[in-house]
Amino acid sequence: MSERRPNRIVPIIVGTAVVVAGGIGTYLYLKGAFSDATSPLASAKVVPDEALMAGFVSTDPKNWAQLQQFGTPEAQKLVDKGLKDFNKEMLTESNINYEKDVKPWLGSVMFAVLPSPTVKPAQATPPKSSPEVRMLMVVGVKDKVSALSFANKLKAKKAGTKQIDYKGIKIEETTDKSGKTYTAFLDSHLVMSDEKEAVQLAIDTFKGQPSFASKAGAASLLTKGVDVQNSIAQFYIPDYAGTVQQALANNPNTPPLPPETLKQLKAVQSVVMGVGIDNAGVRMKAIAKVDPSVMKVQYKASPGKVASQLPAETIALIAGNGISQTWATVVEQSKADPQVQQGFDIARQQLKLVNLDLDKDIFGWMDGEFALAAIPSTKGILAPVGFGGALVFQTSDRKTAEATFNKLDAIAKGNSIAVAPRKIQGKTVTEWQIPQQGAFLGHGWIDENTMYVAIGGPIADVMANKPSQPLDNSTSFKTVTGSLQKPNAGYFYLDMDKTMSLVNRQLPPAQKSSITPETTAILNSMHGIGLTVTQPDASTGQVEVLLALKPKTGK
Repeated sequence: MSERRPNRIVPIIVGTAVVVAGGIGTYLYLKGAFSDATSPLASAKVVPDEALMAGFVSTDPKNWAQLQQFGTPEAQKLVDKGLKDFNKEMLTESNINYEKDVKPWLGSVMFAVLPSPTVKPAQATPPKSSPEVRMLMVVGVKDKVSALSFANKLKAKKAGTKQIDYKGIKIEETTDKSGKTYTAFLDSHLVMSDEKEAVQLAIDTFKGQPSFASKAGAASLLTKGVDVQNSIAQFYIPDYAGTVQQALANNPNTPPLPPETLKQLKAVQSVVMGVGIDNAGVRMKAIAKVDPSVMKVQYKASPGKVASQLPAETIALIAGNGISQTWATVVEQSKADPQVQQGFDIARQQLKLVNLDLDKDIFGWMDGEFALAAIPSTKGILAPVGFGGALVFQTSDRKTAEATFNKLDAIAKGNSIAVAPRKIQGKTVTEWQIPQQGAFLGHGWIDENTMYVAIGGPIADVMANKPSQPLDNSTSFKTVTGSLQKPNAGYFYLDMDKTMSLVNRQLPPAQKSSITPETTAILNSMHGIGLTVTQPDASTGQVEVLLALKPKTGK
């Protein structure tokens, strides 16, 4: 891949967005005031149809300004410094003033990822100078006069600028210490890349060749996008299956995927993702359209009750529903893939040696909600790490679950592990113990249908009874997950304050010093991270992620 790519095109895209994000100046962007030339659909009409994906970055300062309601003083200083440094660098290196030179004509920013040229049969590998992908940026122009004035200003200041004629359109080739950049005006759009061929392909598209917008289903994705408040970016993959095939074709050294895996990937028809800023923080939503005849995973909404079995001090959580149903679907689909089926058969044979049935004893009884949680503890065997783990399973088949753990207890005893019961507030927990270190694992029942496995002896004491302050009633959990879509398949939840407290307490000084102040400032400005999955219908899957941010505080 071209080594200069990350140092040229990406900073231009990100830098433009960051400058606008800072709310530089006082002008007000009115939604719909720009011409159609600056819409995602219009910009995509000059993007070649072979593009693997496209992204659209908002230039609406109102949307980006929503970030100003969040942040610790340290995070605010970090953002302010970044904006000032960026503006200073632009002014020093290019004598560009964003307010005067760029803002009057900048209407929209789209970037597209194009595959590298197809490798010829005689070539074992692509030429060393050929990148794996090529980046193309399309800037929507709302004021052509201002844009041309800006272009002429740049041309006058760049000694290494020359023009290339391509099919009647002038391509500006600009050379500086970082390499070459190619730009061309296509009516109301400025296209830019550090690969001349990418700009030529955009010109071909402008002159009538198939475009990214002409792909099946693309117009709808580009017009609707994903519904997020104050959208700052949208990403589009209208032909996911074709994108996978193209990516594989342009990477001939990549090992071939198993047929069943490739089939599953091709079953995803399209993907669109949006990023927005609302009162809770930065929210990301992704929608995938799939072929339900191939993607047969049975979605089952989770009742969302398992979090009530965990304490409010829980650091992180992964919760869901119906492991047994998911396992049954995976087993059924594995029949079409001999390699996967062989792996499952080997696992079954190995477990039979210790009197366990993979399908019945391990997964068969896990038909309710489940949770995997990290819980802080500084006692006993957990003192060196500062936390332990808990697995919670709700089941309608207690008899099989108990039989499974009786077998596991017998296996532990056979390997010189002490297995003994202990009473915790009147409830029995069965613990696995190591001499002079204490219990490292315990299991028991919270109620008639809910069992737990505690990783670390002290966690058994926490899990044996329902907590007085459950996780689902905690302020942090509500803040991070409360606005995620319901019903859903479960949650991923991370409490950032508790995570940072654990890191600060447990991380050795040498490793702690490797975390930059900037990273610390960003992490400390977050309440946490929440994620959930939903399935509105058999052909649609949705993922929602929230970076829950702390409200702005005084300096």
